[in-house]
Amino acid sequence: MAVPISVRLDDDVREVLEAEAAARGLPLATLLRHLAADAARDVRRARIRAASEAVGRHVAVEPRRRRPRRGTRPSR
Repeated sequence: MAVPISVRLDDDVREVLEAEAAARGLPLATLLRHLAADAARDVRRARIRAASEAVGRHVAVEPRRRRPRRGTRPSR
């Protein structure tokens, strides 16, 4: 669900964004929504990547904690 927010922009930043929005044929609000959604997706992916790397490091340090594959016996 979309929720309206208010953002203060410096004049020069607003001019750049308005020019970009016009170049893309979009209203400024739509351009800002696209930029925010892209940034949120990038942040989410970075967090997932960092969590995956942390798990990988943990498994590399603690090999005994790895789950055995199905149909195989754990090594002793």
